[in-house]
Amino acid sequence: MAFDGWRTRPPPAPQHRALILSGGGARAAYQVGVLRAVGELLPRGASNPFPIICGTSAGAINAAGLAANTGNYRLAVRGLERIWANLTAEQIYRTDLAAFIKSLLRWALPTWLTGNTPVNSALLDSRPLRRLLSLVINFRQIEQAIARGELHALSITASSYATGESVAFFQAAEQVEEWARARRKGRRTVIGLEHLLASSAIPLLFPAQSVSGSYYGDGAVRQLAPLSPALHLGASKLLVVGVSGNVSADHQRHLNAYPSMAQVLGHVLNSVFVDTLEGDVERLERINSTVAALPRGVRDKHAIALREVDVLKIYPSQPIDEIAAAHIGELPRTLRFFLRGSGGTRSAGAAAVSYLLFEPGFCRELMALGYRDAQARADEIRAFFELGEGVPSEALDQRG
Repeated sequence: MAFDGWRTRPPPAPQHRALILSGGGARAAYQVGVLRAVGELLPRGASNPFPIICGTSAGAINAAGLAANTGNYRLAVRGLERIWANLTAEQIYRTDLAAFIKSLLRWALPTWLTGNTPVNSALLDSRPLRRLLSLVINFRQIEQAIARGELHALSITASSYATGESVAFFQAAEQVEEWARARRKGRRTVIGLEHLLASSAIPLLFPAQSVSGSYYGDGAVRQLAPLSPALHLGASKLLVVGVSGNVSADHQRHLNAYPSMAQVLGHVLNSVFVDTLEGDVERLERINSTVAALPRGVRDKHAIALREVDVLKIYPSQPIDEIAAAHIGELPRTLRFFLRGSGGTRSAGAAAVSYLLFEPGFCRELMALGYRDAQARADEIRAFFELGEGVPSEALDQRG
């Protein structure tokens, strides 16, 4: 649970802000729109306003992109915008017919002939993603940002297939210590390409990634406490950007027919990428309320164990499934063909497809939605950064 870091570690330096970017495949484009709106509220030319940046799955890619470009926050976000606005599925996974046939044969032939499962059980070939990340992220700049004091820590979470643990790989200032809790740990390392590929390897869809001799998959899997890494790294204020698209019950679909395979897969993916983050945020808010209700004397007496952690959460205001349904036709023809039998090309199966819809139309609409949602919360964002009119960037950096 997110709050166990509070009981064992002293309060961090005042106002250590953390940015938490969740996973969600193509849905992570929404985060870039939010980050753009945040940048427009900050002083022009301000450097990275988040000393601590934590990312999981596709959110880990956005997190690393920010951490590698801390000198000018708006320029860093602009770089992410250019990538997502022009992204296509073929830059993430192979979309040619030969790749899909090879994948199917890799599954079918060994099972039928020998009864053994294939060594690489992934349905999609993610080598294009490896090439893309190697081109757009300069990992050496992360350590340079830490040395300059523009970054306190970057955390990338992945799930160990060997131990079942959620591992937060972090690169941070020297004073940050590793941690270990039930089914999760923090491990100091030098963040590299393999950590991003591991964190974003959705089970069965993308291949597992070897990191230091052990195989890891998507960081959202078995991530019981998504907020925990930020707290262990010393955060006292959290900006959480989710990709759920949860809406009121009035907008929920009524399921009259038996659910298709795509609907079931979408349900499973949402439970992995959405539910744990939202649940952890709710726990944090409840504990904050409990701590705030305690008498001042009690809080002072137990200052190390009891402290509030401010949290600002921004989630999509519109159902992402419905947005994805309008863009299914953008998927590569070969992928639409193979998804047709599972119900993935119909609107009811859009939840699962939304994680793979790395196409300009869908990503740009999500970025626009994130931008509007953050603009609507401008007053809360200013309060989060303690911004008044005309606050210079130097003052912002010192409060970070």
